[in-house]
Amino acid sequence: MPEAHQSEIRFLEGPHSRWEEFMFATKVLFEFIKGFRALHFVGPCVTIFGSARYKDGHPFYDATEDMAGKIAQLGFTIMTGGGPGIMEAANKGAKAVGGKSVGCNIVLPMEQKPNPYLDRWVNIRYFFVRKTLLIKYSYAFVVMPGGFGTLDEYFEALTLIQTHKISEFPIVIFNSEYHKELVAHIEVLKSNGTISPGDTQLFLITDSIDEAVEYIRKNSIDKFGLKPHRPFKPFGWLFEK
Repeated sequence: MPEAHQSEIRFLEGPHSRWEEFMFATKVLFEFIKGFRALHFVGPCVTIFGSARYKDGHPFYDATEDMAGKIAQLGFTIMTGGGPGIMEAANKGAKAVGGKSVGCNIVLPMEQKPNPYLDRWVNIRYFFVRKTLLIKYSYAFVVMPGGFGTLDEYFEALTLIQTHKISEFPIVIFNSEYHKELVAHIEVLKSNGTISPGDTQLFLITDSIDEAVEYIRKNSIDKFGLKPHRPFKPFGWLFEK
């Protein structure tokens, strides 16, 4: 029997050994600790989600770069998944205006590498750890055109806000034409009663960069009383940077 089939059968037999489960839990714990240490001093962030496949010069790339620069000028650190495409555009936009730019890069078989516009980044092996880190440090989220990963990240943040697991931070869905089917399906959810009528007020759909930036300013800086402060200094005795 081929080895691949044997591994599938083993998986269907049930849980791994207690030792294997313990070692996996330990690896997850250390991934979280690594992320917390790398990102502890980045300050309040706005996380921008989007496809890794758009290149410099594409309208979605250019719009992301412009928006990220304007959000960075509000005083936020721009956080992304750290890779190419929309993520690169967001980090590039922040750097262009002198803002802070950080990334939480996923380790993939195709060796996705951190883009060159990051002040700080961390490589993470597990998607669920990465999503937690992208959400943990953010006071707003921007959903640019993207694929499965972008939608996964968007609905993760939206669900946490809907269920009051995190505060009601603003979410911006940018480009109404690209996302029209997504928005239409959300209306289907509302009409069938699987979400509450007010849940569609948890995000803004817009084609205007200025409207998106003002929405974030009003619903994060003003709403939560964010003010500039002196940055915390890392503890050298903990080997923090």
